[in-house]
Amino acid sequence: MIDEEKNNSPLDLSYLSDMSGDSAEFMIEMIDMFKLQTPLYIADLEQSFEAQDWEKVAGYAHKIKPTLSYVGREDARGHLQQIENNAREQKDLSDMPNALKELNDFVQILYRQLDEAKAELEKRL
Repeated sequence: MIDEEKNNSPLDLSYLSDMSGDSAEFMIEMIDMFKLQTPLYIADLEQSFEAQDWEKVAGYAHKIKPTLSYVGREDARGHLQQIENNAREQKDLSDMPNALKELNDFVQILYRQLDEAKAELEKRL
């Protein structure tokens, strides 16, 4: 589940750093890509939910999960895993609106954290 304490801490970008050979430029590109793609995936996830297309809901949740590790928020993967599992198994669907709201609230916090991380990385250029 989403760790509230991590919402107020700097992101742990060690995975991105390792993956990029500690290239600030590459890490900034990945942050920018995350911020471009994630809203599209979430919009697709929400549209699939509205259409009650549970396979697509599960698919979009699955697609978002690994990107959270790249930006140091492994804790939120569990939340997306639960959305994916519930959609795939079509269980606890009445909880889905709350789960999607929690995801949207979290992503806004994550975008702020990404902006802060990007500003720090830009100082290295």
